[in-house]
Amino acid sequence: MYPAKFKKVNDEEVLVKWSDGEEFIVPSKYLRDRCPCASCAGESVLWHEYKPDPLPVLTPGKYNLKSAEVIGDYALGLTWLDGHNTGLYSFDYLRRLCEEYKRSGVAAGAQKKNRQED
Repeated sequence: MYPAKFKKVNDEEVLVKWSDGEEFIVPSKYLRDRCPCASCAGESVLWHEYKPDPLPVLTPGKYNLKSAEVIGDYALGLTWLDGHNTGLYSFDYLRRLCEEYKRSGVAAGAQKKNRQED
């Protein structure tokens, strides 16, 4: 399974449409806060776990998606306006994030609010 479409809806959300027809609207902040790169998520080297300290300051552009590109046939590379671009979101990981967000109460509340505004 792969994302057939990945598009910014607005400055705060992206649309991910999958090859199986499922569609998700996910906040950019949700994706950035779950960046899988070693600098953000940490890594394990020779049985030693490295967890980075959270950044204390909000970097301008941190949650603004600049671009996305397909990497091979397995991942999306996301580039953020603050220059961060080392997180490769495998298709499996991206799908898991989409499904987790959809199941969350936050997603249900946002969809309900959007319907009320229409």
